[in-house]
Amino acid sequence: MFLTIGKERRITDIPLAQIRPCRTQARQNFSNEHLKELAASIRQNGILQPLTVRKISMVEYELIAGERRLRAAAMCGRSRVPCIVISCTDKQATVYSMTENLQRTDLNFFEEAEGISKLMSYCELTQQEAANQLGKKQSTIANKLRVLKLTNDERELILKAHLTERHARALLKVNDVTERRILLSEVIERNMNVAQCEKYIEAFVNRKKIKKCQGQKRTIIIKDIRIFENTIKRAINTMRMSGIKAISTQSEDENFIEYTVRIPKTKTSDNENLTA
Repeated sequence: MFLTIGKERRITDIPLAQIRPCRTQARQNFSNEHLKELAASIRQNGILQPLTVRKISMVEYELIAGERRLRAAAMCGRSRVPCIVISCTDKQATVYSMTENLQRTDLNFFEEAEGISKLMSYCELTQQEAANQLGKKQSTIANKLRVLKLTNDERELILKAHLTERHARALLKVNDVTERRILLSEVIERNMNVAQCEKYIEAFVNRKKIKKCQGQKRTIIIKDIRIFENTIKRAINTMRMSGIKAISTQSEDENFIEYTVRIPKTKTSDNENLTA
C-alpha cells in the first residue's frame, strides 16, 4: 500500500533489510537509553513520522532522514517501516540528508561541525554557500568549523566533562597540543565556567608572550654587545697596522664585561711594528 505525493514522492512500507544506512550521517553517537524510549513509543503508537529514502536499485533504498527511527524500529522487532520515497541525484540526497541532520537540536557541536565539513566537501560548497543552505551566518559556520582543529582525545574529554563550544574555542588560542591538553585538564579539574576558562587561557597566552618578548630582548642585547666587541677589535687592529702598539685586555663577571685598552704615547718604527 502506498500513497503518491505529487509526481515524485510516495509513502510506502519498506522492509528494514532493504534500507541502506545514510552515507553522510552527521550523528556519531546514539543514546541507547533514548533509542529504547523511542522503541517503546513505536511499539505503542507506531511510527508517526515516516522515514525519507531514495531508491538506488530494484530492491534497495538509501536512508536520507530518520536513522533513529530506523534503529528503534529494529529494536522493537518491526520488519517494515513507513517511508517517503523521493527521487533525487547523489548530490541532492547528500544535501537533503545533511541539512535535515544538521537542523536537529540534539547533535553535539563536534558532530555538527563534522556534518558541516562533510556537506561542504561532498557538495563542493564555500562557507557562505553552506551558511545559505543551513540558514546561518557565514561567521557562525566559520566558528563552528574551528573546533575540528582539536584532537579526538581532546574532543572526547570535552564532551565527557560537558564543556561547551565556547570552552572548546577558547582552548584553540593555544596552538601547542601538549600545552592545550594541560590547560584542558585544569579547566575540567577546576570545573571552570566559560568566563573563567577564557580568562585562565588568556592569562596563560599573555604570560607566554611576555616570556617570548623578554627572550627576544636578551637576544638583541647579546647581538649588540658582539657588535661593540667587534668595533673595539677593529679599532685596535687599525692602530696596530698604523704602528701603534695598542694592548687590550678583557674581563667579565655576572654583571659586566670590561675592556681595557693601553695606547703608548710614542709611535713605534715600521720595523718594530712589523716584528711585533
